[in-house]
Amino acid sequence: MSIRSVSRDARASALKVARAFASRVARAFASRVARAFASRVALVLAATACLTHAAQGQSARPAPFDVVRQDSVMVPTRDGVVLYTELYRPARGAALVDSVFPVLLLRTPYELRGEEIVRQANAFAATGYVVALQNIRGRYRSEGRFTKYSVLDAPDGYDAIEWLGTRPFSNGMVGTWGRSYAAHAQADAAKLAPPHLKAMIVNQGGMANAWDHAVRHGGAFELGREMTWVWQEARRETKDPAVRALLEQEKVEAWYERLPLRAGQSPLATVPEYEQYFLDEWTHGDYGPFWQKISLNWAPYYTRTADVPMLHLGGWYDIFLRGTIDNYLGLRNGKRGPVRLVVGPWVHGGNGRTFAGDVDFGAPSAIPGFDVEYHLRWFDHFLKGVPNGVDRDPSVRLFVMGGGDGTKTSAGKLSHGGAWIEGDRWPLPGTQFTRFYLHANGTLSPSTPSPSGGATTFTFDPAHPVPTLGGNVSARVKDGAYDQRERPDFPASRAPYLPLKSRRDVLVFETEPLAEDVRVIGPIEVHLQASTTGVDTDFTAKLVDVYPPSPDFPGGFDLNITDAIQRMSYRDGRATRALVTPGQVYHIAIRPFPTANVFRKGHRIRLDISSSNFPRFDVNANTGEPLGRERRIRVVDNTVHHSAARASYVTLPIVPVR
Repeated sequence: MSIRSVSRDARASALKVARAFASRVARAFASRVARAFASRVALVLAATACLTHAAQGQSARPAPFDVVRQDSVMVPTRDGVVLYTELYRPARGAALVDSVFPVLLLRTPYELRGEEIVRQANAFAATGYVVALQNIRGRYRSEGRFTKYSVLDAPDGYDAIEWLGTRPFSNGMVGTWGRSYAAHAQADAAKLAPPHLKAMIVNQGGMANAWDHAVRHGGAFELGREMTWVWQEARRETKDPAVRALLEQEKVEAWYERLPLRAGQSPLATVPEYEQYFLDEWTHGDYGPFWQKISLNWAPYYTRTADVPMLHLGGWYDIFLRGTIDNYLGLRNGKRGPVRLVVGPWVHGGNGRTFAGDVDFGAPSAIPGFDVEYHLRWFDHFLKGVPNGVDRDPSVRLFVMGGGDGTKTSAGKLSHGGAWIEGDRWPLPGTQFTRFYLHANGTLSPSTPSPSGGATTFTFDPAHPVPTLGGNVSARVKDGAYDQRERPDFPASRAPYLPLKSRRDVLVFETEPLAEDVRVIGPIEVHLQASTTGVDTDFTAKLVDVYPPSPDFPGGFDLNITDAIQRMSYRDGRATRALVTPGQVYHIAIRPFPTANVFRKGHRIRLDISSSNFPRFDVNANTGEPLGRERRIRVVDNTVHHSAARASYVTLPIVPVR
C-alpha cells in the first residue's frame, strides 16, 4: 500500500499518533543512541499500522474481547478510606488478556449494577478498555460517610484516577465519563488535575456554581428536585425496613404543601443526615462558605483544571444546562483541549430520546448509539489515537427546536421538529441581541413603550402558587415541554384545570402572529422595573412558543421554552440578602436558561411574568423572615412597570435564518 493512497488528514493524524508512540518507546531505553534508534523503529511500525487503518477507514479497534468482571476491588484514598470498585477487563474466555489498556472510570453514588452502566462497561471492555465502576465514599460497600456534594469527592476522584493509571493493566491513560452525579464526580477530580487523566465526557452535570443553578436559582431554592432526591435516597439508603415503609407510604408530593419543613417534624427526621443536608441547602441563602466549597463550584477552578479533551453534553430541558454552557465557556480558553459543547432537546438523561415531555422533536434529535458508540468514538481517538475524525468535529453542535408541522404524533405528542446546526463558538456568530419591550396593552414588540405606558399590578398569594408545568427540572417533578395548561398530574394544579395565561397572577405579553420564522438561539435575559407592597417577593419569567389552533390541537399549544426566577432580596447578586422598601421601584434581572428554538411564521412569541413556579422553586412567603423558617405568609401586590421611563423588556438572541 502506498502512503499516497491515504488522505492528507489521515496521514497527519496517523503520524501524530505514531510520533507520540515512538516517544514513549524511546524513553524506555537508557542511552541516547538506543533511544534514537528505538524511536525511528517505533515510528515506522506505528505509522504503518495507523496508516493502514486510516486507508481502510477502520476504527483500529481490536477484535472483540470477552469480558471478565472483578468484584470487590478496594481502592485506597489518602486518608485511609477504601472505595468499592468493580473492574471489567478484556479477556479471552475466562483468562485475562496479559496486556496494557486505557482505563475508563465512572464514579457514582448509585448502584453499580444498573442496566445502563453495566451495558456500557461490558461494551467498552470488549473493545479494549479496562473499565472501573466505583461507588463514592459512604455509598453501598465503599467506606466512609456519605454527604451529597462532599468536598472529599475531589481528592477521592484524584486518588482513584492515579491508582488506576499506575496499575499493571493500565497504559497510563485514564478517561472518565458519566451523567448527573457521575458528571459532578469526574468534574471534582479534574479540578485537581490528576496527571493520568487524559479525556472526559461530562454529560449533564458539573455545576459551574450551585448557587446560580441546580440547587439555588436567583436566590430561590430548587425545592422540587432537592426535596424529591433527598426523599428517594433516604428511602433507598436506610437499613430500617420500618423507616423505608414510612418513606414509601408518605408521598413527597403531599409534603410539598407542608412547607417549610422543620427539623424533626417530617418523615425525613427518621434519616437525620438526609434531613440535615436538605435543611442546610434550603436555609443557607447567602453566598457564603457553604456555597464556596470545591464540590459546588467549578468556575473558580477553571484555570487549575486538567488540560484534557472534554466533551460537555447538555439538554435544553436539563436542570444542569446553565452549568454545561458556563463550563464550556470557562474551560475552552487557555486549554489545548479540545473542549466541545453539544446540546440537544433533552431532559435530564434523555440523550437517546426524540421527545421531552409532551413534545416530539423528530428522529434526528436522538443521538444513535449514544451509550456506547458515541462514547467510544471520543475515547478511541484521545486514548488510543484512532484517526476517526473526532478531532475535526465543530466546537459547538446545537439542536435547534422547531420547524415541525405541529400535528399530533401517534404517541399523542406535539410534532415540533428541529435540526442540528454547528458553529465555532457560543453564542453563534451573527447573533443579534434584540430587545422586545413589554407594553401596557399586553403586546411584546421591539418598539419602545410610550411615555404613558404605566404599569400592571397583580396580587400574589403564596397559598395559591402558579404550578410548575415542565421546564428544567428533574426527579419526580415532570420535566420537559408541555402545553401550559393545569392538569391533575401536576402538583399545585387545581380544577377546572385551565391555561396558566388565564390566571390573574400571570401577566401575558405576546407578539402579533409572526410574519416570518424567527430563530432564537443563545442566552436570554429579562429586565423588569418592578415594585411590591411587601419587603420581599419573587418575580418569574417564562418564554413561550404559542401555536395557533389546529385540528389536532383546537386550543392551540402554549409550548414552554425556558423560564427562571429572581428573588428581590437577592436582586444585587449572590452575596447577602437585602430586603426591599415597599413601593420602591427596583431593577430586576432574570436569567432564563439559554435555548435554541424556531418560532414559526404564524406563531407568537410570549413572555409570562408572575411570582411563583411551584414546586420547582420554593414559594416566597413575602414576610422577610429567615429563609426556610417562616411561619407566616403575606399576600402582596406586585407591579411591573412598562413606560418609556421605566421600560421592561426581554433580550432575545436572534440568529438570521439562512
